[in-house]
Amino acid sequence: MRNLFGGLVIVGVSLIVGTTGCTIKATLKEITDTTSNITGTTSGQAWWNEDGQIKPDFKTTAFVTLNQDNLQQDVAAGRGEYLSSVSRLLGVPEEQRPMFFSTVQAGYAEAVEKDPAALLTLLQNTSRAFLR
Repeated sequence: MRNLFGGLVIVGVSLIVGTTGCTIKATLKEITDTTSNITGTTSGQAWWNEDGQIKPDFKTTAFVTLNQDNLQQDVAAGRGEYLSSVSRLLGVPEEQRPMFFSTVQAGYAEAVEKDPAALLTLLQNTSRAFLR
């Protein structure tokens, strides 16, 4: 019974694909080509060095992107391990971090959009005043 049902499913899919003029081979090729184009031109290839490590210029971007939810909570509270970590990545001196945390918290409350790019921009722009 199971083999009969499986065979009917295959026949049904074949009929549907056949009547639409679409072939599985062409569809897979399109998916593969699109994936190759995306990974070859817009992926993290520029983020990584030949050893597979994230380049220093992109460490903050990767950290903020991957930890956005936790970082938003820390920024809203004005303290926390994620905010502390991003301040280190941005190069904020340790003695300046409490003031940096307060300044970021105040700026975050005013921010309208809370997407990764807006949060990263806020952190980067705020940190400039604290760099030596």
